[in-house]
Amino acid sequence: MPAGVCGCCGPLRPRYKRLVDNIFPEDPKDGLSKSDMEKLTFYAVSAPEKLDRIGAYLAERLSRDVVRHRYGNVVIAMEALDQLLMACHSQSIKPFVESFLHMVAKLLESREPDLQVLGTNSFVKFANIEEDTPSYHRRYDFFVSQFSAMCHSTHEDPETRTRIRVAGIKGLQGVVRKTVNDELQAIIWEPQHMDKLIPSMLFNMQDSDDLDRAGHPSTPSGAGQDGEENPAALAESCFRELLGRAAYGNMNNAVRPVLVHLDNHHLWDPNEFAVSCFRIIMYSIQAQHSHHVIQQVLNHLDTHNKNTPRVRAGIVQVLLETVAIAAKGSVGPTVLEVFNTLLKHLRMSVDFELGESSRRNSSTSVSSGRGKESEERIVQNAIIQTIGFFGGNLPDYQRAEVMMFVMGKVPVYGTPCHTLDTVKIGHQGTKRIQTMLLSSLIMVTSGFKSKSMAAALPPPFLDPLFSISLMEDSELRQLVLEILHNIIDRHDNRAKLRGIRIIPNVAALKIKREKISKQDVAFMKKHGQQLYRHIYLGCKEEDNVHKNFELLFTTLAILTIELANEEVVIDLIRLSIALQDMALTNEENMPMFIRCGIMALVAAYLNFLSQMIANPPFCQHVSKVIELRNMDAPYLLPEHIFRDKCPLPESLNKEDRPLYFQTADMAECLAGPGYNAERLSIPYVPQVTDRLTRRKSFVDTISLQVDIMSNSLPDKSQLAEEITFETLKKAIDTTGLEEQEREKRRQVMEKFQKAPFEEIAAHCESKANMLHDRLAQIFELTIRPPPSPSGVVSISSGHTQHQSVPVYEMKFPDLCVY
Repeated sequence: MPAGVCGCCGPLRPRYKRLVDNIFPEDPKDGLSKSDMEKLTFYAVSAPEKLDRIGAYLAERLSRDVVRHRYGNVVIAMEALDQLLMACHSQSIKPFVESFLHMVAKLLESREPDLQVLGTNSFVKFANIEEDTPSYHRRYDFFVSQFSAMCHSTHEDPETRTRIRVAGIKGLQGVVRKTVNDELQAIIWEPQHMDKLIPSMLFNMQDSDDLDRAGHPSTPSGAGQDGEENPAALAESCFRELLGRAAYGNMNNAVRPVLVHLDNHHLWDPNEFAVSCFRIIMYSIQAQHSHHVIQQVLNHLDTHNKNTPRVRAGIVQVLLETVAIAAKGSVGPTVLEVFNTLLKHLRMSVDFELGESSRRNSSTSVSSGRGKESEERIVQNAIIQTIGFFGGNLPDYQRAEVMMFVMGKVPVYGTPCHTLDTVKIGHQGTKRIQTMLLSSLIMVTSGFKSKSMAAALPPPFLDPLFSISLMEDSELRQLVLEILHNIIDRHDNRAKLRGIRIIPNVAALKIKREKISKQDVAFMKKHGQQLYRHIYLGCKEEDNVHKNFELLFTTLAILTIELANEEVVIDLIRLSIALQDMALTNEENMPMFIRCGIMALVAAYLNFLSQMIANPPFCQHVSKVIELRNMDAPYLLPEHIFRDKCPLPESLNKEDRPLYFQTADMAECLAGPGYNAERLSIPYVPQVTDRLTRRKSFVDTISLQVDIMSNSLPDKSQLAEEITFETLKKAIDTTGLEEQEREKRRQVMEKFQKAPFEEIAAHCESKANMLHDRLAQIFELTIRPPPSPSGVVSISSGHTQHQSVPVYEMKFPDLCVY
């Protein structure tokens, strides 16, 4: 029989072909024949070695039907393939899967939306099947590319476009589920695939946001359209799932395409979509991977350091959202890295702002220059907010480190500053950076609670902070005082003390306080004079305004609540009396407003202090003075002097003793157990306890140094003085020493300010020569060559003399004698 006749005889065809042919009805509208499909499934399960042939034959028929546009048969073939996939789970299914994926690829390549959706649905069903053994050779490159292209569909019909995009997103979700859990498919995390997956999801999420902003919101779930059919919601779900499965080594490849997409579509300004994306990222990834995302954003900020201010501000705001979420968990080693990068960009923003300002002054384009400057302020405010918010959400032990780190970046005159070159940015730029860094420190220290003041205010932090408090800028001094309030006020009493005023009943404020600890007592003994001195010097600054006095009053009140024992109370009263005397004597030629403001500050504080220590005679004395001032000198009270257009007196008369607080009367009130009232008779003199101070005059510094050197070298008669009981008694008795020291300093200052320059130079030279001679004497006494039997050479009155020492008179160490 000829060979051709065999091909025409149906009974002679292989059984699997006959079974496959039987599932296709004469009319495709009738659908898949269930009984014949059951026979084919039973045959495939019984003879799994035939699965690859069944798949190949189905693929052949499907390809032919696609070309001939027999879409009904195509649907039947895909339905049969799906059922066979779900029914068969043997080793022989691998070749069948290859035929299946080949058929899905054929459908995705067609231009018919229905076939693309059909192929996608089949692929999603396949992706949900868990295979027993991994596949060593299967690749999904084509499907990633094709599904990504479907996600960017631009079909004319909106409904069809939505269907194609939804199918593309589902297909990508299927690829993710099929590959991320398979170690052999780690290639999916490579950049060439992530660069297609991530932008496809973001494109659909972004497209929905654009429609919402344009006033055409997408159909919500449950309102005529299933939530899964919303491309934006489905893309976000897929995006979250992908990030949730990202391992430690894949985070960079997953985040980088997000940043590139935001760059390409100019989504940093405005940055609502960028912020929402990174919120999704931070809440989807594992907590221990947060620092990877932060590092990526920081690197991206460095890349765009010369971009427009709004773009940089948008990136910084995204960083703010990122660190705000990460700060609640583990941030890892990037804490100081974040602050270092932000401070670097803060400096760059100030440079740009000052550069634009100088160019604006030299050109005629005023409006554009101001716009640029205001945009740089947006960047700076965003950086400050990020620094403050991040630091404020850190644990206390990390926050203390951040406070030290930021304080170390603040440029302080007279100290080396390695990170911010104050010479290049000038005085204006330095002040701007100081203001912004101190503002960020206020946010970092907000809510900071430390059990010990010594740990919260160590010298490396306290010294530069107080140095800034002495600068001739009222705004900087205000910021320093607010930082001190945040750190010292551990019981949140500051809100009850707002506004400088005469408080009639302090008990009604319900002040919270605890007994001062031993550590805080030691802190005040060590740093109390430093605090008093800066309060004293801060009061007499000529540019003080109402807010400065308010903050100074709050500072004194918080010190009383948190750190005051009996000894500190006496020191604070002495400080108040010294402030009153300074305003009365007016040696500094202060304006009348400042003098009256100091008097009002003293009145408000002593009124508060007298009620806090609950001493009735003291309260009565303070109330009497305040009552007299109300009648005769209202400008010495805070309620009057800080009002607008308050009339000021021409002078303050020292003879009006009833209007002022008297030391003797207060000492009498405090006489008794608990307080050493005798110390009130010792006038307070500011002590130079810190090394960072503002130096107003070079001559003043030289004069103090020369005076100290001259006093530090005692005469021989003093060295030979006999030590008796009376001598020791005089040395211990310090009464009047502070007053003498104050008078001596005043005389030295006056001498060096009014004397001719030649006289000052001669005086300094004589002191220097005296010091040189004394040092030479000391060196001659202490540094001598060892004795030698051959003799030594000594120089006396310009003549050399040889002295020999016999060997038997020389003294040797014990180890050298044997």
